Amino acid sequence: MKLLLATNNRDKVREITEMLAGLDVEIVTLADYPDFPPTLEDRDTLEDNAQKKAREARQHTGLSALADDTGLEVDALDGAPGVYSARYAGENASYAMNCAKLLREMKDVPNGQRSARFRTTMALALAPHDAERVGQSGELRRVSEYLLTDGVLPGEIATSARGTHGFGYDPVFVDGASKRTLAEMTLAEKNRTSHRYRALIEMRELMLRLELVRENPSP
Repeated sequence: MKLLLATNNRDKVREITEMLAGLDVEIVTLADYPDFPPTLEDRDTLEDNAQKKAREARQHTGLSALADDTGLEVDALDGAPGVYSARYAGENASYAMNCAKLLREMKDVPNGQRSARFRTTMALALAPHDAERVGQSGELRRVSEYLLTDGVLPGEIATSARGTHGFGYDPVFVDGASKRTLAEMTLAEKNRTSHRYRALIEMRELMLRLELVRENPSP
């Protein structure tokens, strides 16, 4: 299977490629299609944004396209920044700018009330030749033209940034289980617990069950 990762975020590409290792899948990215216009993420939900990104990438390339949309939901901020996480501090905001704004908004929130969660919705828009393979088993009528999965990672917002790994809000998000920020984890550690990992593992299993991909035999 030839699979397009419908993102220009090199950090996401690196994470997803690592987690799809071991499958007979040829991965390409939007970097291979420099004329592809950016998708306007103007939907109100993570699911709708993920579907839109995957659909537009499929239409442009003719390939099955995998996209995700991720939001950080902070209880003390009534679920913000949510679907606006990537542009919380404004359009084209840097990771550091978004983290700084979040810490400012949370400066008066005491420990014990800083709960939050990362949520990822992943959408795979199937190209016709892949959809036909799935449809032969009758599964396509059940899953429609998209395969959709979700992953949630509970935790809390730190009082200051910690760690040097990761990207996005990783330095200020404390994993509920390990009590470390995601930026204090190695990529391998993060990939075993993250919201994106949870959504992608479910997607991986779904792709295997529908026989879109197979596992490569061990050497």
